[in-house]
Amino acid sequence: MVLVAIAMVAIIAMAALSIDVITLYLAREEAQRSADQAALAAARVISISGMTGDPNNSALSWQAICGPGGFATQAATAVATESAVGGTADSPTVTYSAGGMTKDDCSALTAGGPFSVNPIVTVQLTRASLPTFFSRIWGNTGNTVSASATAEVLNPSASDLNTNGGPTGTVTPVLPSCVKPWVVPNQDPLNPGNSFVSTTDGSIKNPGISLNGGNATGVIGETFWLVLDCQHNNPSYCQLRQVRGVPVQPSANYSSGVPSNEGPPNLLYVPGQVGTPVTAIPSCTQGDPYEEAIEGCDSATNYQCGVQPPAGTNVVDMSRNPDRSGATTNGVQCLIQQADATNKTSSSGQDTLSPFAAPSAYPFQILAGSNSALGKKVGLNGTSVSSSNSIVSLPIFDNSVSINDTGTTTPVTFIGFLQVFINAVDQYGNVNVTVLNVAGCGNGGTVPVGSGAVTGTSPVPIRLVTPP
Repeated sequence: MVLVAIAMVAIIAMAALSIDVITLYLAREEAQRSADQAALAAARVISISGMTGDPNNSALSWQAICGPGGFATQAATAVATESAVGGTADSPTVTYSAGGMTKDDCSALTAGGPFSVNPIVTVQLTRASLPTFFSRIWGNTGNTVSASATAEVLNPSASDLNTNGGPTGTVTPVLPSCVKPWVVPNQDPLNPGNSFVSTTDGSIKNPGISLNGGNATGVIGETFWLVLDCQHNNPSYCQLRQVRGVPVQPSANYSSGVPSNEGPPNLLYVPGQVGTPVTAIPSCTQGDPYEEAIEGCDSATNYQCGVQPPAGTNVVDMSRNPDRSGATTNGVQCLIQQADATNKTSSSGQDTLSPFAAPSAYPFQILAGSNSALGKKVGLNGTSVSSSNSIVSLPIFDNSVSINDTGTTTPVTFIGFLQVFINAVDQYGNVNVTVLNVAGCGNGGTVPVGSGAVTGTSPVPIRLVTPP
């Protein structure tokens, strides 16, 4: 009995110690999850802000995103404090890094350097004086846990020039998980004679942020029409539009004077080949595969950036004219919940930029529409939101190769992605968009970043990285 009594003291002490250790271990895990989520939240704000399309840090516009009170910092703080660690919410430390420097204000980092295309955000959480059950007997009240998470916003556009000391580095191409089947040429409608990305190193040809839908200081913010490069009166297949009897290859600023075409600035695109399965299809679909690919997500393997197309992928499909059945109009209306396709100047239920199609201040503000998921179900109609079904990604192809319009498929090489905000679609299937970001394919690599990163619908994926 004496031995049992002595042993019981040791057993109870070990049990008590185990409870306190497990308490601290769980608090550490909670802190790490909070830090991970906070870092990804900040990176997601950076990804959709278009900031990576402004590598020259024009007018310190980055500060509104990742300054001390910027939206990325606010998002990280909100997510971190949402998850209580040890019963108490914590205020994180949010910093941004590039070129060996770490700042709480990213605009203080060197413009045009590594941060410009591959922003790095780190969230540090520390929780002191965690409560314990038994160790307090010995006056131990200073238990502390900490966690750190680093997330990267990976825009491969010429990032080899900024990360490895020159163009000798290899940049891994990205693979957005949700791409619309609108294959656009590498031409900038508001910058005639110029392209979106360089075919040499994937750099953005006209970097910077413009306001009011124009092109004063860069491609981000440009507003134009996407017009299908198929003759409207050909019901059997996509025959290229013509000017004086000559077929017009996908290009910028087409003008025919017919009602079915929105005038310049515009960009003629061709339909991508819809793969299977199409996912995330909403209930408003009408069952047409091309329409479903607009409303949901086409197979990501159809749009592999930076690699030569294997058989059956990376092709445009000219065997059908999707707008003869109204597939584009129906698909876009279903996707963004636009009620009236004749209304091209204001919202008829869809989310909008503020002002409509011509954002006048950076960062661009998205207002929830009365029919959108956030506006209708959550009750945020007319208020500012950070996500929207109107944000989509489109593949950019190397249009130095001509498209065959004899009703067959043509292999193409995708050299980048264009992220746009859909303002409206008209009754003829023309889509009015505003550019939110551009991502070139970089200079090589064979395995695109996709499943290993949090890509979503953005061509600028985000991912957690191991701190150095």
